[in-house]
Amino acid sequence: MKNIVIIGGSKGIGNTILQQQLATNFIYNISRNAPDTTHTNLKHYSIDILQDVLPEIESIDTLIYCPGSINLKPIGSLSIDDFRNDFEINVIGAVKCIQKYLPQLKKGNHPSILLFSTVAAKLGMPFHASIATAKSGVEGLVKSLGAELASVVRINAIAPTITETSLSANILRNDRMKENMIERHPMKSYLKPEEVADMADFLISEKAKSISGQVFEMDYGIVTFKI
Repeated sequence: MKNIVIIGGSKGIGNTILQQQLATNFIYNISRNAPDTTHTNLKHYSIDILQDVLPEIESIDTLIYCPGSINLKPIGSLSIDDFRNDFEINVIGAVKCIQKYLPQLKKGNHPSILLFSTVAAKLGMPFHASIATAKSGVEGLVKSLGAELASVVRINAIAPTITETSLSANILRNDRMKENMIERHPMKSYLKPEEVADMADFLISEKAKSISGQVFEMDYGIVTFKI
């Protein structure tokens, strides 16, 4: 049984990962709101990760940082605070958690860190300037820390295309918009959170012990293929 710290496990992809891991691992969830789940393998801390002091956790094998944002505006409508807030949520929050828990991770069992990027960091997409900039910072962090911690802790990221969660509800708010999104992807689908959780499960497992410093695009072909 691993000790897994999930930042942002109360909803979306983070919650799906939490639900998937609960049966076989002990989960420390850190988020402002508690997940709609009770389990003997779950301990929740109600914390704003950007404002509050992170809790002391004695033993950690895996750290998963899930918070993200979808702030889609034309560049002329984006304020400096928009850029600053997206960077704080996606990069500074991850750095804060890694710095806090790295000493415990270094003593963990096959320790690993998992972060989240987006396909918009690779694929130029209108109105994504703020989030693409922030997530590119996440990818740089993965590469740099992958090298720095190579002999001690693995770190990887998943870069999903749009995923059917509450965060994307406005983009997928009706059948027509869902169909348009399906048609935009060469493989004619978009992600369900369970698919991302399955990739996360692999990347934090010993099956991925040779993999670090990598960003895995789960894109249904939208970055890779032109058809």
